[in-house]
Amino acid sequence: MTMKRFTVYATDPRSRARCGELITEHGSVQTPAFMPVGTRGCVKGILPQQLKQTGAEMMLANTYHLLLRPGVEIVESLGGLHRFTGWNGPILTDSGGYQIFSLSSLNRVGEDGVEFASHIDGSPIMLDAPSATTIQNRLGADIIMCFDECTPYPCPLNQLEKAVERTIRWAEMCRQAHRNPKQMLFGIVQGGTHLPLRRRCTEALTAMDFDGYAIGGLSVGEGHEAMVETTSFTAPLLPQERPRYLMGVGMPADIVAAVREGIDLFDCVLPSRNGRNAFAFTENGPIRLRNSRWAQDLEPIEKDCPCPACQTFTRAAIRHFFNVGEMLGPILATIHNLTYYQRLMSRIRQTIRDGLFEEWSCLFIEKHKKETQMDLLESQERKECS
Repeated sequence: MTMKRFTVYATDPRSRARCGELITEHGSVQTPAFMPVGTRGCVKGILPQQLKQTGAEMMLANTYHLLLRPGVEIVESLGGLHRFTGWNGPILTDSGGYQIFSLSSLNRVGEDGVEFASHIDGSPIMLDAPSATTIQNRLGADIIMCFDECTPYPCPLNQLEKAVERTIRWAEMCRQAHRNPKQMLFGIVQGGTHLPLRRRCTEALTAMDFDGYAIGGLSVGEGHEAMVETTSFTAPLLPQERPRYLMGVGMPADIVAAVREGIDLFDCVLPSRNGRNAFAFTENGPIRLRNSRWAQDLEPIEKDCPCPACQTFTRAAIRHFFNVGEMLGPILATIHNLTYYQRLMSRIRQTIRDGLFEEWSCLFIEKHKKETQMDLLESQERKECS
């Protein structure tokens, strides 16, 4: 690395939580940070300016989906991902490794890469470590990810071992293929909930000296306790001076628990996907906006929320928009949820700086832990949105 791109400037005295600043080519990011997911180049139904107004500093896009449509050549010819998406802040691109899990019925994993049958028209698509890296170089994101093998949960040990060895081998190939020094390249630690494999993968990847490290392969059905245990074991093995990213974990209680273990970056489709389905996050727990109890409710979704949904509309009005199929309903609920997540991250950072995070986080997790067990429109819909 030619410059220091990540600085930790505050730590919690009673946990591993920390605040930092991540410097990219398109601006800085205050951590811990949550990245909204714009899989195909946009957060569904939200203008880039509206996304910025939620407090978001970085967004995520996906290599596999952008490769299919519109194609890397088009994005590159139109000025790169920032110009194409209209988002001038930092962007992270996932390599496509998660689609090995989410589109498992449409791919075949080999030692050298993965052959997908396009979920659009069935045409064959080959992704391997060098091509996934080259595509991300050409897309022009600020942070790009190594190509990895994300496994399901539960996963047979022999399959998990093979996935870890592939992930390690592919990471070295990504490092060799990386050609854009303006982009940060992150390695991804795999291993399911098997802690010795997590250690094996971590040791191999940290020896390669990546710009940052991600913990992948969680939030695939293992549950809150197993996610926390795996994160608690893995995060301290990663270099203190590099950013740590927990991929795909997005329930509020899960985020706060992972921050306790020293995680800096998060992404998840939950706030936008659930917003489109009339599920709104609030400090006092989620509400389902289609319920008849809100038919004449004149209160906003959340009283102290500064988002346009809460400042302008009542629960009754937003319920009406959903129930008659007006697109404004999903848009407003999505904006609210994204704002809720950014306010949560801001509060996390403030409590760490004030030395109050440990006590606050325990209360928050206890209050919101039940949300992780609710029916949050999971499984197939999540795969379709990945």
